[in-house]
Amino acid sequence: MVKKEIIEKIAEKTGLNRHLVKRVVDEFLSVVSEAFKEKERVELRRFGVFYFKKRKRKIGRNLKTGEEIIIPEGEKLIFKPSFSKKHRGDEEWEN
Repeated sequence: MVKKEIIEKIAEKTGLNRHLVKRVVDEFLSVVSEAFKEKERVELRRFGVFYFKKRKRKIGRNLKTGEEIIIPEGEKLIFKPSFSKKHRGDEEWEN
């Protein structure tokens, strides 16, 4: 599903103007993107949590040459679905 489809579904389900829904979705994504730039944890209740996890420095290998390379430490963005979403499926969203 792409953003356009999400906007259309929300507009259809809420009866709101598609242009208004697009503005709200765009602003929501902007706020979440800013939080990611600041390495902030983003928690959406009953959906899941986005957070950054540190990766340790490690040694890898160039597959073409066999040469060892150092992969620097860094951070990666992780998404963890909420407990209720993982175990109950979509039942809770139908209410």
